[in-house]
Amino acid sequence: MLIPLNYIIDRVVLRWSLGDKPDKGLFCRKHTWKICLAGFFSDFVGAAIMLAISLLTGDGGEKFYDIGHAVMFDPFSDLLGFLIVASCIAVSAACICLIDRRILGKAGLDPEQAKRSALRLALITAPYLYLFPSELLYQGGLLG
Repeated sequence: MLIPLNYIIDRVVLRWSLGDKPDKGLFCRKHTWKICLAGFFSDFVGAAIMLAISLLTGDGGEKFYDIGHAVMFDPFSDLLGFLIVASCIAVSAACICLIDRRILGKAGLDPEQAKRSALRLALITAPYLYLFPSELLYQGGLLG
């Protein structure tokens, strides 16, 4: 369910970002899958950073445990944990922007349009769900 939903969101945002470009429907059909794959890769970069920080802070005492717990389960429980998660979202968004800009430039958009579309894609499709306190799923009985 996640992949089709992500594809649809990417396609809607890409289509909107192209403005009045002729044949934007065809353009979106040809290039949205690349944008979608770039988004998954970029989200993985942010998630890998969060996982690494969580693993590195696992045995570092109580304060480090709080940071690791915040990064993986509840970003709002610790200020530093929140800042780390927000930074990972920003890193993912930057990756989305850079990769999408390259994809769109190679697809034939002029540099200014590629930049504008990539920035919109990055801002709208960044992995904001990283801020969701996943421990609610476990406490509420959905997964626990």
